[in-house]
Amino acid sequence: MNIGFVGVGRMGANMARRLQDRGFHVTALYDAERATATNLAQELGSYASQSLGEVTAAADVIITVVSDDAAMREIFAAPNDNLLRNAEGKLFINCATISPEVHLEVEKLAQKVGAQTLEACMASSITQAREGTLYLMCGGETSAFTRAQPILHALGSTIRYIGKSGEAAKVKALVNMVMNINTAGLAEGLGLGDALGLDLTMLREVFSETGAGSRVLQTDGEDMQMREHACYFSAAHAAKDSGIALHLAELAGLELPLARATKEQYERMIKQKLGDLDKSGIAELTFKGRGSG
Repeated sequence: MNIGFVGVGRMGANMARRLQDRGFHVTALYDAERATATNLAQELGSYASQSLGEVTAAADVIITVVSDDAAMREIFAAPNDNLLRNAEGKLFINCATISPEVHLEVEKLAQKVGAQTLEACMASSITQAREGTLYLMCGGETSAFTRAQPILHALGSTIRYIGKSGEAAKVKALVNMVMNINTAGLAEGLGLGDALGLDLTMLREVFSETGAGSRVLQTDGEDMQMREHACYFSAAHAAKDSGIALHLAELAGLELPLARATKEQYERMIKQKLGDLDKSGIAELTFKGRGSG
């Protein structure tokens, strides 16, 4: 099975490495930053494609890991070069966190040319991509899900079929919305603890043994304390993903004040040129003496 990748940043590159390790033939790579694709292609003995059409021609299955709705529409519908040229019989596994309606748009475009799509939303990070322990939430036709099984099981330790196209994207948006709220809440708790002169290592231990415990405490608590914000999931992506959830809430007629406040915090980070920090960097807004407040 020949595999192509579009989007080989931190996540996409490690997914490609993982599949190569598991015996899949990674034939073609494409990235908006051409040097990124070229360097990975040299590492894997693959080919850095000069066009999206070349990726489709060289692969049976194309995995996409792009940044947002605009990028997704671009790779599937740009007039001069897109993935759907001569795509009959191909399977596209789309892993980015984007709006559910864009997944539906892409599925319809693919169906018109005789191709299939599957959304495989990832609730994990860079380390899990490399180790093949991603948590994957999938949406699309059951035949596409069945066809993708060998690849999905090479990439993930938990594979969950949610339902038709768009449904997995809804779940992923809610996962990230709640995660972002938890992250912002933890930053405020540790920031206040610091202002009160409490020992933050002790405070994190108490949090972990009480109702203040969370997965975010495990992954981000020490980083917030030590100001270690190496990026696994950026503040800019957190803002974007909270925005997707808020859009869904608007469509459902709900007001979500915590999600809105969290999005505003991450947008503050972007304005302060902190958007490339890990989401744990939100602590820079809540600790006295950090950031610009």
